Parts: sequence; structure tokens; C-alpha cells
Amino acid sequence: MGKLTGFMEYERNNGSYKPAKERVGNYDDIFIPLDEAGMKVQAARCMDCGIPFCSNNCPLGNIIPDFNDLVYNGQWKKALDILHLTNNFPEFTGKICPALCEGGCVLGLIKDPITIEHIELAIAEKGWEEGWIVPQPPAVKTGKRIAVVGSGPAGMAAAQQLARVGHDVTVYERAEAAGGCMRFGIPDYKLPKSYVQRRVDQMAAEGVVFKTNTNIGVDVSVHALKNEYDAICLTGGSTQPRDLMISGREFDGIHFAMDFLPQANKQNASIPVPEDQMISAKGKRVVVIGGGDTGSDCIGTSLRQGALDVTQLELLPMPSVERPANQPWPVFPMILRTSSSHEEAMAVLDKDVRNYAIGTKSFDGKDGQVTRLDCVRLDWSAGPDGRMQMNEIPGSEFSIDCDLVLFAMGFLHPEHHGMLDDLGVEYDQRGNVKTDSKNMTSVPSIFCAGDMRRGQSLVVHAIAEGRRLAKHVDEYLMGSTWLRSSLREVE
Repeated sequence: MGKLTGFMEYERNNGSYKPAKERVGNYDDIFIPLDEAGMKVQAARCMDCGIPFCSNNCPLGNIIPDFNDLVYNGQWKKALDILHLTNNFPEFTGKICPALCEGGCVLGLIKDPITIEHIELAIAEKGWEEGWIVPQPPAVKTGKRIAVVGSGPAGMAAAQQLARVGHDVTVYERAEAAGGCMRFGIPDYKLPKSYVQRRVDQMAAEGVVFKTNTNIGVDVSVHALKNEYDAICLTGGSTQPRDLMISGREFDGIHFAMDFLPQANKQNASIPVPEDQMISAKGKRVVVIGGGDTGSDCIGTSLRQGALDVTQLELLPMPSVERPANQPWPVFPMILRTSSSHEEAMAVLDKDVRNYAIGTKSFDGKDGQVTRLDCVRLDWSAGPDGRMQMNEIPGSEFSIDCDLVLFAMGFLHPEHHGMLDDLGVEYDQRGNVKTDSKNMTSVPSIFCAGDMRRGQSLVVHAIAEGRRLAKHVDEYLMGSTWLRSSLREVE
């Protein structure tokens, strides 16, 4: 806990953002954190709740009350040590996690919850500033060789854990640089790539070898991989996007979000993008289909590219502003949240771009280019079995003029063709890689974790998956392990 009466004395302060109209002019970090004194005040709000549901809500099992108390008492180095016990990359979760922990904060029952996410970020940043975060190479090598395929948060966490216990780890990444979706999917203004690179550099100093621009199954055969390594860890993403097969889908100007977003990151990193593959929102009327984080990122990126107008469509009805009755505390509630990109759209376009309960009917176009999207409003109501059903509202049809349409409707499963099919791993009913209770696939010595195993998810889940994978791989290779996926060891 922090100060005994802190939760009664201090209000929540979650930092601030640069002015919306100013920040859309570049891709710089938009967040303005509190200073050290301000973070101490926020840590003081942590109450003596008895049972830390915040830690239970965290997939990593972060020991939140302890590091809050240490920050309040100015013991930042100890707070970092406690945080690193469960989380390899707290600055990643401090920047881009939806803060599942805060949904379970006991203080949230009566007041605004503790600003746990940004306390976590502040601890990590203090560690970098003070030089406390340094490489931790192993004292003894095991002689075991491990390939990690995919360098997102799951792959990075698994690789770091395995390297630190003495294994020789090589990470393969088909993109130009390591980091997975954090590198090329999440916009720079939310997660500056320096945050990713400094962890890659730390891991390289610990002995991890990164091989980028290397597509397993194309540049390196799966047979060569199996012959060279004692274990293979599949930690790629869920990259098969959900499509919308309606009339007019073939028109130019209709793209998947993850064909659009990485280009901005690559341009910011001075990585060339072929001219004939460029997707730009400059001067265009943009429609984003999908109401999640990826859709929000499409809005913010489109505004920075100079979009003439932006509209966001969501199939589901607008979420409740308050916690719904069927999502009681400490469940993380699905409530209406306004992202930084939505705020930017309100400031720049002078409107709320979000539209809920909208069905998409067809695309129209001219000379092969999309020019219009035909839609209908939907009514969501409980059916005879109590489940929500959608029905089109008669006479509610309308059209939206558009030049660029971005699909941000989520992902189905990992890509099967190529590496996964070549390896011969089994898939579950959703098309994800099937594993046993110890993360091993149907093929001996091949393991899987992250989105490739559980489906599209959050960075905090990916790190937890990677740590759990490392534990089981080490145990498989050595017969026993000192690694733990989390301190509470809930598997």
C-alpha cells in the first residue's frame, strides 16, 4: 500500500497529453507523464485493501501493492526489482496496456482507481534513466540451442528468459526489424520505437541473436530449423485478417489496417516503401470499419497524413458509459472509452467520428476506385434464447462518400500456409496452433505461445505467454527449471 489515508486525500491524476491539434502534426510521443513527485502522490493512493485484486487481474501477476508502496517511499530501485520479477518489459505494458489491473482495483469501487499503468511506466523509465536496467548474461551456458520464430512481445519475453538461464537463443523475424506488432503495427506516437530497440539491444548483449528479414519456410526451410535446434518456439502473431466480402470489395482503395499502419512506422524509420504499394490518407475521405484499438490507430495515423475526413463504423451497439450489471467488479468492464485518436478527430474535424450499430452493405466505385460505402443501421435486441441478435432497421439505409476504406475488424488466426503447414502442427477449432498444457504442439520439441496459440490478444497476455513458454521449454530441455511464468504460478 502507499499512504494509509492517501486514497482519501488525493485524486487520480493519470498524466496528460500534448494538445490534440499540435500533436497531429507529427508522430512524436503524445504522452506527458507526471514528474517524480506526482507519481509518489499517485502511489500514495494505494490502500490497504487486504486482497490485491489488481494483481489477480494482471495476466503477469505483477506485485502491484508492493511497488506502489516502494514508489511512495522513494525506493525506486527496489520497485524496479519487484516489477522485473514478473514483467520483462514494463515500459511496453506501461505504454500500451488497457490496464486490466485497474479494473480490479478495490479503490475503484468507490473512487477512481489507482493509476497503476503509469506508475509502472514511471518505474521502468526511472530504471533506464538511472542506468539500473542492464544486460544480464548467464554465468553458465547449457549448450542447448533454441529457435524463436517471431519477435513480438511473446517471442522477446521467451527469448530473454531462455537466454538468461544459459541457452543459445536465435530469434527469427521476417520483417526488417525486431519487435513484431510493437515495431510496425502500433503507431510511433503511442509507442516510440526507441522503447523497443533498447530492449532488443539489452537482449543482444545477453547473447540473443536476432535474424531479421528472414521468413521461416521461405528463406530458411523448416527442416533446416529442426535439424539445427534442440527446440523451436513459435511466437508469431495472429495475422490472418478478417475480411468483408460484400459487393464491390474488388475496388481499389480498400485495404486491411495492417497493410496501412506499418507503412507509417517504416517511413518514420527511413525504411523504403515501394511507390506502387503506398497507401496514403492525404486529402482523402477515410472510412475505418472496426471500433477497436487498431481502428483507433487508423484514425490517428490518417489525421497525421492529412485526411480530409474520417468516419469510423462499428457493428456492435455503443458500450455503456458505466460498468454494466453483467460485468461486476473486479471484471475488467467493456465500457465506452475515448482514445487519444478520437480526441484528435474531435479537435481537428470538430466531430465524433464514431458510429455504432452500423451494417455495411456494399461498395460503389468509379473507374475501379471506391467512391461510396452503402450502410444500414442495426437494432440489437435479445432473442428468444436471451442472446443478443441484430436486425436491420427498415428505411435506415444511408451512404458514405469515401476514397480510402480500412478494415480493422480483427484477425482470424495465424497464417497456415508456409511454415505452420510445413511443420505439420495441429490447429484448434479456431485455427490457432494447438498445444498441450506445457505449450508443446503436436510435433515434439516444437512449442507455441502468444497470439499464434491463443488468438489475437493484448501485449500483457503475450509477455505472460512468452514467460510461460520459456519455463516449459527449459524444463523440457533440462529436466527441471528455476524459471517461473509468474509468482503465483497459475497455469
